[in-house]
This record gives sequence, C-alpha cells and structure tokens, in this order.
Amino acid sequence: MNSIDTVAKAKTGIWGLDDILAGGFSRGHLFLLEGAPGTGKTTIALQFLREGVKNGEKTLYITLSETERELRDGAASHGWTLDQGIVIYELLPPESLLDSEQQQSLLYSSDLELGETTKQVFEAVELHKPSRVVLDSLSEIRLLAQSSLRYRRQILAMKHYFAKFGATVIMLDDLTAEVMDKTVHSVAHGVVRLEELAPAYGAERRRTRVVKYRGTKFRGGYHDMTITTGGVNVFPRLVASEHRTSFTRGRLTSGIAELDKLLGGGIDQGSSTLVLGPAGTGKSTIAIAFIVAAIARGEKAAFFVFDEEMGLLYDRMKGLGIDLEAIHQAGGLFIEQVDAAELSPGEFAHRVRKRVDEDRIKTVVIDSLNGYQAAMPEENSLILHMHELLQYLNRQGASTFMTVAQHGLVGDMKAPVDVTYLADTVILLRYFEALGSVRRAMSIIKKRTGAHEATIREFRIDNRGLTIGEPLVGFQGVLTGIPVYFAEDRSLLGKAP
Repeated sequence: MNSIDTVAKAKTGIWGLDDILAGGFSRGHLFLLEGAPGTGKTTIALQFLREGVKNGEKTLYITLSETERELRDGAASHGWTLDQGIVIYELLPPESLLDSEQQQSLLYSSDLELGETTKQVFEAVELHKPSRVVLDSLSEIRLLAQSSLRYRRQILAMKHYFAKFGATVIMLDDLTAEVMDKTVHSVAHGVVRLEELAPAYGAERRRTRVVKYRGTKFRGGYHDMTITTGGVNVFPRLVASEHRTSFTRGRLTSGIAELDKLLGGGIDQGSSTLVLGPAGTGKSTIAIAFIVAAIARGEKAAFFVFDEEMGLLYDRMKGLGIDLEAIHQAGGLFIEQVDAAELSPGEFAHRVRKRVDEDRIKTVVIDSLNGYQAAMPEENSLILHMHELLQYLNRQGASTFMTVAQHGLVGDMKAPVDVTYLADTVILLRYFEALGSVRRAMSIIKKRTGAHEATIREFRIDNRGLTIGEPLVGFQGVLTGIPVYFAEDRSLLGKAP
C-alpha cells in the first residue's frame, strides 16, 4: 500500500467493501457511489452512516429523492432503526415554487430551485455539523442545473463547503439524469460503481467496482455482492498470492490400499486432485473416500455438493457402508448443498475460504465443477476463478478434490470445462464393455509430485464400498470403451475385483 493509505479511513461497516477500498473512505473527502436504481446504493449509504453512529460520530442523510418514511421503511426491512444517531433531512422544494401563480417569473423556476436547494443543504450541514454525510441523489441536482457547466460549479461549491467541516461525503447517483455525464468523476476523490446483471435463468447478480480512488492502492476489478436481510455483502475477488502460510507437506492416503498404490502411496497435502469421468462411474465415491480418511485421521473436511440432493446422497452412501450423515452430525464434516442458480462464483469462493480459515479444514471436496460452471453460465472466467481458489487452498495446506462429469459413456468423451492442467493429480474413470457387461476402469494420468502406477485397474462399487482389482495386463483399448484381448489367458478378463 502507498504511504497515503495510512490516512484515517471512515469504515463503511461492510467488511468486503472496506477490504477493496483498502480500509474504507478517506476522511474529509467526497466520494461518488453510482449505479442504476435497485443496485444497493441507499443500503450501502445507510450502513455507512450506521457505522459512524457506532463510532460516536454525527451523521446526516440529505434526501432529495426518497421521503423519510421510505428510508425508514427500507431500513426496517433490514431490521434497523434510524431513531438514534442518524439525522434524516428531507429536502423538499419551497411551497412558493409549487404554486403555479408564483412560477410566472422573469427567472426560470429551475434557477430558484437550484439556489434554494443548495442553500438548504448548506443550512443542514451548518446546523448539525456531521462528520459523515450522504446526499441522495445527484440526479435531482443535475436536472435542476440543466447544463453541465452549472452542474459542475454546483458540485464544486458543495465539495468545498463540506471540506470546511472535514466531513466524509458520499453522493449517490442513480444514473437516470445523464448517464454519460462524468462531471462528478473528476471532482470526486473516489468513485464506486454498482451493477446489476440479469442472467437468462436464476436470481439477479450484483457486482461492484472501484473506478477511482486518489492516492490509494485499492483492489481493482469486479467483486460479487449481494443484498440480503441485514444489508449489503461484498465478496472481494480472491487473489491467492496475498495468502501464504507455511506447513509441513505430508502424504495423505485414501484408506483404500489399491487406490493408494495406484497413486504411488497417496497424494501430497496441499495439492489438488481432479476426478474425471462420465456420469455414474464413481467420482463422488472416490472423493468421499478421502473425506472419510481425513475424518479418521482426526481432521475436518468440507463437502460442497452442486448436483446431488442431500437426502439421496446420504441414502446412497449408506448403501456403500458410509454413514455420511452421522459423520456430518458428529461435527467433523461440513456439508453444504449449493444452489448454482442462486450463488455467484465470488460468494462461493468466499464460503470455501471461510471454512478453511475459521474451521481449519484441510480437506475440501467440490462436486462437481459442472455445477460450479452452471453458477456462471454467462461468464468466461471459470478457469481464472478455479486457478485462484485452488492456489489459495494449496497455500493454506488444504487438499482439494474436484469432480468433472464428461459427456458420453464410452468412446471419445469431452469435458465441458478443461481444468486438467490446473490439477496436481488427475484420476481418470471409464466404462468399458467386456463379455456382454459394462465395467469400470480407473487410471492415474497425471501426478505432479512423485511416481504413480501407469496401469489401468478395474473397480467395482457395491455394498462393500469401493473395491479395486489387479491391473488389466491382458487388454488394450480399455479407455476407449471397447478393449481388445491379446493375452493367452482369457480368464484374466473375467476376474472380479
């Protein structure tokens, strides 16, 4: 951070927003918070003032667009009361200007209204002497000013007046008067933009970006945000390089001897593993085997489920001899059903990070990346999101397991998202046809650290759990789905694992 970042900051009361603003808004300056109606400007402004009240500061909300009752009703929807600490000044046109008989004048009514409006704003500040001020909204002043020159002069006059009192000011702009007018951008000390996106399906997505912040090294780019009961939540874009921890990199096993043998003894702690294969081959079961092994070692694990309904998952795992529900209730396993249509990628990364940071979880399973991709259907940043998340988890010493369902059952199959180059270990699962039945095969096609078996093994999933057989040494083309037998001993194919 620059040396100027040590200047006292007025926190917004929103953890994520303070994070991307390098601590909050610089005190004694004017800031612009812009966005279309419904993006959360008023909510952020109220949280900013509430934070000031909590710190014993005087606050003032000057409203030209919303009535005081509307503001109080909006606050009540979040469970807030504005009775103490926050002064709401509802600025209305003088009654004489509303009288049609008084509007016939040599002066334009807009001239009178603009001058009177500015006078009332100054009087309110002079009376209350607040340290935090919100002005809502600039669209009204822009309409009264009528020209860009008068508008700029008016904003400059307000800026200098507020500076006399050392107030930190947030001006709200709903972008309804003149979208292309960037007058306030050049005048303001900083500019924060709020946006709302409407995907083809699912809830609306909101995001924010710091457009400008003089003398401060802010966190650039877009950051996902939500509005829930209780206020606005901002999820800063994850930058893995900012999070480094030291840990002893040990070897983790699955508890299944043949699988560990395939993996060359297991996987390294703080690495990522991708389980790749068509639907139904057992990707989730393999990932859950590592969860069970982690719990047995006395560690905690997190399981984020995108695709499967929780009740069905519990019942299916009980049929394999794994009581996942009991493990969860015992407190060792955090499990969450993720609704891809309702959750933004930034919020999901935040939830994963929170579990690792607060609960010291060392095993994370994401099932599956197909569902994670569905959470961002109109975005092209899945690989970048996954890169940062995996790098972060690796640097915290957490081992990550991801599943990806490929299209098709046998033959040439493709994955909807190729993250094989991101993963440290790749386990490939396949169906293959042999002697009139469909079987499953497993191989390790990549492991960055250490040696691994280059063989292909048949495996089964039944009430005994996951059982892996000996290497298929007498066949060729197993991964294509239709193996060719060339060994002398045909009975090799008939061996059940």
